[in-house]
Amino acid sequence: MSGLRSFVARRLLLGAAQTVAVVLLVFALTEALPGDAAVALAGDQPDPARIAAIRATMHLDEPAHDRLADWAAGLLHGDLGTSLVSGRPVGQYIADGFGPTLLLAALTLALLVPLGFGLGVFAARHEGRPADRLISSVTLAVYAVPEFALGVLLVTVLALQLAWLPPTAVGYGTDLLGHPAALVLPVLVLLARPVCSLSRLVRAGMIDALASPYVAQARRYGIPALRVHYTHALPGALAPAVQQLARTVDWLLCGVIVVEALFVIPGLGTVLLDAVAERDVPVVQGLAVVFGVLTVVINLGADLVAHRLAPRAGVAA
Repeated sequence: MSGLRSFVARRLLLGAAQTVAVVLLVFALTEALPGDAAVALAGDQPDPARIAAIRATMHLDEPAHDRLADWAAGLLHGDLGTSLVSGRPVGQYIADGFGPTLLLAALTLALLVPLGFGLGVFAARHEGRPADRLISSVTLAVYAVPEFALGVLLVTVLALQLAWLPPTAVGYGTDLLGHPAALVLPVLVLLARPVCSLSRLVRAGMIDALASPYVAQARRYGIPALRVHYTHALPGALAPAVQQLARTVDWLLCGVIVVEALFVIPGLGTVLLDAVAERDVPVVQGLAVVFGVLTVVINLGADLVAHRLAPRAGVAA
């Protein structure tokens, strides 16, 4: 128990350090952006008075360390800043875009977990047989296709040629649950590569676990095959798979920009693209911090789960 507490304490300290590093890196990168944000926001024919006002609003006339301190103090109080373009709080932008992104992530995960783990376990139990070779070949081929290319292909065939599904979510706004057909193509694109990587990882881990001494010992005791597979072998194969699943969750929440742009879904990726195009630095900074903190928290949780799973294999031995 003390070992678990020590591991949790170390990971929490590391997570806190990573969060601080994310804040510093986001500020440094936005500071290093080429050009003058105030001039860019002032328009094609900037007025010196407007530029000065924008610089004062952005506190660009203050030293960088003072602006960093003020921004960090706001973050500690939950204040992500205010949009320079609309004057709305950055938190409202994130709240508006988080719903569609979370919906896509939840639907994808609801399909990914049973499909990825199921295919991996099935392939491992049939190692070297035609079913295993078919699954391995198909997952390898699908994984090689980029999300953008797969999305264009699905839109061309299923939406434009066959007219089975809408090609984009234009006109539906954030009410995507009320129009489930608009979610089918984005979820398929988001699901394709993670299913391939997760199933292959589970397969490899399951094969190693089935060849381990503790599984061989369980078989010698006459334990039924299903119990050997799912009680003794599977936990040992889950630790690396859980970490891969965490990276997938992180990608779904923070990195679905291509898919949201392709299907015109008003999620966090679209909010980020619009903010970059408009040079709305506070929105970019706020989103970057949220993405970074989500990444730290998700991977921290995955490490804790993996740490709990891995010792079970050792105890079984």
